[in-house]
Amino acid sequence: MIFFMKKHLRVSAAVIEKDGKIFAAQRGNHGEMALKWEFPGGKIEPGETPEQALVREIKEELDTTIEVVRPIVTIEHEYETFSITLYAFLCHIVSGNLTIKEHLASQWLDKSQLQTLDWSGADEEIVKESSINNR
Repeated sequence: MIFFMKKHLRVSAAVIEKDGKIFAAQRGNHGEMALKWEFPGGKIEPGETPEQALVREIKEELDTTIEVVRPIVTIEHEYETFSITLYAFLCHIVSGNLTIKEHLASQWLDKSQLQTLDWSGADEEIVKESSINNR
């Protein structure tokens, strides 16, 4: 019997809040999570904290500098071909306009509208987290 280990990723996600709205980004049309919505972020590199990775990734992906305000939730999630530990943080914009470079689309949503999008599995768990919806 042969067992295959799924790749495991450590990822940070930014729940960016501005004027009572939350920023969401739509993934490209490729991979296991094609066209799903997510909170932007990315992989944590060796030697980085989840917060440092998030600041770096948002600068790279969205040409924006953020401030990490506080942790929201840490999620363990299994996808079909890999698993992740997702660290979600509430963030605010320091400078920049969230210019999408790698995503298809983006939206600012009221917290009550978050559940209307087709989220990736782990990000859907963030949406369900009460500390986003009931602040």
